[in-house]
Amino acid sequence: MTSTDNAGSAPKPPAKDPWDLPDVSGLTVGVLGGTGPQGRGLAYRLARSGQKVIIGSRVADRARTAADGLGLGVEGADNAECARRSDVVIVAVPWDGHAKTLESLRDELAGKLVIDCVNPLGFDKQGAYALKPEEGSAAEQAAALLPESRVTAAFHHLSAVLLQDEAIEEIDTDVLVLGDARADTDLVQALAGRIPGMRGIFAGRLRNAHQVESLVANLISVNRRYKAHAGLRTTDV
Repeated sequence: MTSTDNAGSAPKPPAKDPWDLPDVSGLTVGVLGGTGPQGRGLAYRLARSGQKVIIGSRVADRARTAADGLGLGVEGADNAECARRSDVVIVAVPWDGHAKTLESLRDELAGKLVIDCVNPLGFDKQGAYALKPEEGSAAEQAAALLPESRVTAAFHHLSAVLLQDEAIEEIDTDVLVLGDARADTDLVQALAGRIPGMRGIFAGRLRNAHQVESLVANLISVNRRYKAHAGLRTTDV
């Protein structure tokens, strides 16, 4: 049999181990909206795990005050400087300021890995309910506004109360990670895994972000009924 006869019959390379994740310990993480409860909590947990963290805010002095309160080497800066100096940028701003903030930082975020954790929600007498942006989700809005950035979605279902509680050693939850490039979602999964108790779990492409963002409305209902700070765990993974 000639080599030509064997063409196309070479064995496929083994599938990549989904838990073979990159080393992200040397990356600087910026948190836009880092003076709010969710952003501050993420900044604290990442810094506590040894990550270099910069908090961003519209007002630099406010960011520096928040950073000083956290310690752990966290720095504060205005949003533009935070974006410029960071390798990875977490977007944790309020939904009503999401588009405006990202539009103003398009140049600074170009080429960066952006992790959007914003949940578009409304509230009325019946409680929280999901909003659906024109683009489909907050993450897809971010991708549309930041064409030169690598946009992913993660960190939606975390309790800000637990994140900020210094007495809690581990955060018992999984983080659903969405994105269109495996190298990017692997990096976000690895970053989530830096926080004790957390795992990053790939949960699909960015087009599936809406239902992940929307689930926060359900978790708010769970928390209110059971006086809890509920998170998520994915079984059999």
